Amino acid sequence: MRRTTAIVSGALAAAVLLTGCSAQGGSTASTTPSASATPTGSITVFAAASLQQTFTTLGNDYQASHPGTTVTFSFAGSSDLVTQIQNGAPADVFASADQKNMTKLTDAGLITGGTPAFATNTLQIAVAPGNPKGIHDLQDLTASGLQVVTCAAPVPCGAATQTVEQASGVTLAPVSEEQSVTDVLGKVESGQADAGLVYVTDVKGADGKVDGVDFDAAAKAVNTYPIGVVKGSGHAALAASFSAYVRSSAGERVLREAGFGKP
Repeated sequence: MRRTTAIVSGALAAAVLLTGCSAQGGSTASTTPSASATPTGSITVFAAASLQQTFTTLGNDYQASHPGTTVTFSFAGSSDLVTQIQNGAPADVFASADQKNMTKLTDAGLITGGTPAFATNTLQIAVAPGNPKGIHDLQDLTASGLQVVTCAAPVPCGAATQTVEQASGVTLAPVSEEQSVTDVLGKVESGQADAGLVYVTDVKGADGKVDGVDFDAAAKAVNTYPIGVVKGSGHAALAASFSAYVRSSAGERVLREAGFGKP
């Protein structure tokens, strides 16, 4: 029995020695899987409404460059998406239009890993093409009879609206407060409102259906967009890979073309 043990021990020692030699000499190919191998499968990304156009493009680009993957999106106001995730909605990735709503999930232990920022955005006044109401600054939105729409306070664009009001000393009286910035934009596009506070990227993405009016106080409310992997995701590796792609040079290029700023 002791002889058998000695033989086995000797064989193991030889194997260790050979492994060490091959690692030092580099003559034996490594059997470790490539760290750059892309996971396959499907993920669902919950993303702020203001990201709809850019993330749709990024999703298509990601799938094209990563065969075997499928990226599905759910777009809505960040606060609504947070509520859905808190209630168990099957999300793999969450991209918020502000840090405040992301913090709600990190504080609840519903995000795994970090929540790096990938973009910034600022408010702009959306008006009908040609600006028929002659709106040139935030104060003009208080004119009697003007139909103005904004986002509701819990939504990032609504929180930003409150910040610019405080910074400028202007108090708005919107005829409606919407649950997403795309709803605000839609009301201006359709003529249901004369003006609305949306993001620069929303105006740019409207392809001429609205014009944008800059105002000084917008610089006081720059929104930073973070992204994170939702805890319990059944495809965490793929979710992390997509998150990294959004922050890659390819993702940055799409975001900049849409008007988003650097984080």
